[in-house]
Amino acid sequence: MSATARIREARAGWTMTGPALAAIGIFFVVPAAASLFLSFTDFDIYALADLSNLRFVGFHNYTRLLENPLFWKAMSNTLWFVLLGTPLVVAVSLAAAMLVNSRWLRWAPFWRVALFAPYVTTLVATAVVWRYLLHTRYGLVNYLLGGFGIAPIDWLGSPTASLPAILIFVAWKSFGYNMIIFLAALQIVPKELDEAARIDGAGWWTRFRHVILPAIAPTVLLVSVLTVAAMFQLFAEPYVMTQGGPAQSTVTVLYFMYEEGFKWWNLGSGAAVAFLLFLCILALTLVQLRLARRGGAI
Repeated sequence: MSATARIREARAGWTMTGPALAAIGIFFVVPAAASLFLSFTDFDIYALADLSNLRFVGFHNYTRLLENPLFWKAMSNTLWFVLLGTPLVVAVSLAAAMLVNSRWLRWAPFWRVALFAPYVTTLVATAVVWRYLLHTRYGLVNYLLGGFGIAPIDWLGSPTASLPAILIFVAWKSFGYNMIIFLAALQIVPKELDEAARIDGAGWWTRFRHVILPAIAPTVLLVSVLTVAAMFQLFAEPYVMTQGGPAQSTVTVLYFMYEEGFKWWNLGSGAAVAFLLFLCILALTLVQLRLARRGGAI
């Protein structure tokens, strides 16, 4: 290829990718850099009114956060959401994808739409509905449990039950999106491999473990990374359902950041929380990629 052709090809590539790169720079890189800068300042409501009140404070926001017990409580709650919620969402999503991909399921398009529907519904509206479903005295969930002789559970008023209750809602709300990703991966698994294993007498679990799961391992990794990032960024669910309670048992890092930045107007401190959250997501994502690389998933 001549030099002129290479220049023309490079120019065409930059022309096509330029608008997307410009959008990424304007709406992601610039705000992220501004947030990082603000995390080293005392940016508050007074600086918002007059930038001359803005002062550089170095790592003061970070040290103050690390000394704040509520920040560590929010981090602990968020890690519980990640550790419990990620396997739950991935497992439910994969099970739903295998269900709608099975040969014996009738009206498969209907079930695909029905299972995907929770993801596209309004989060706040569905959270309010779930608050009524989980009501201690009048909720449908406790009514059904009563049929099995189980005493009513204060789902959203107990520090031990509120986090699992929100996790169940999050799994129900978000599994449809991951189901579509898994479904696309399952449909490109070679049918010959599954049929050969079936002819050799392999059962369902053996075929799933040794044929299907290795074939969709990169997709499992992708869904896991996306779910971990989503779990670290939980905000609307605890905000609508429990307002961070009871006893701060459902305060997440993002909820804590919201209160720091927009309730108490410590915007510099809120920006520091955002950057620490970014570092946590980045670190855990790198760990997942390292483990997947050792396991041969990528």
